[in-house]
Amino acid sequence: MDGMQNLYHGGSRRLQDRFDTRRIANRLEEKTVRDTIDDDDRAFIEGRDMFFISTADADGRPQCSYKGGDPGFVRVLDERTIAFPNYDGNGMYLTAGNMLVNPHVGLLFIDFEARKRMRLNGVASVDENDPWLAEYPEAQFVIRVRATEVFPNCPRYIHEYRLVQRSRFVPKADCDTPVPGWKTREWAHDALPEGDPAYDPAREVIERG
Repeated sequence: MDGMQNLYHGGSRRLQDRFDTRRIANRLEEKTVRDTIDDDDRAFIEGRDMFFISTADADGRPQCSYKGGDPGFVRVLDERTIAFPNYDGNGMYLTAGNMLVNPHVGLLFIDFEARKRMRLNGVASVDENDPWLAEYPEAQFVIRVRATEVFPNCPRYIHEYRLVQRSRFVPKADCDTPVPGWKTREWAHDALPEGDPAYDPAREVIERG
């Protein structure tokens, strides 16, 4: 397990000792934390249509983002590596920008219907020429994460939700992606990047997809 790191640090240990959880914390690390993705993990990851990702900049200032797509938009490439696309967003690049200066990331995958969750921590890379780019319509680049820790999380506080509708903004190969309404506002329209679909008068505009 060459990618494994010590999961706990002084802050964790201080609280574990305060609440007498060091023994169970050690046992959980021993029994559940690994640096590889097994077949069950692959099925869980590739079955998700969303996840949360945390990053930090070079000074440790954090960001937390939601990433969504169709089921399977996160691919497990091998037992240590996952990949997912970066679609058009608000142009701030808070998450991917952090990866360029501090590649350490934490991902949280949740199935709200089955009430199950899994963490994957690792080292991220950003590639505009990744071979998988062609598999993702309209993706700007592909992010790969090399796993360092993979482990389940206790599901007891997961609220049970049901999917109503997936976002219409997720790019598809066979249709034009709608334009989000905010891009047509006066305060934003003239600052959009050259060639943005919002400049196309024929493109559908919807407020919420």
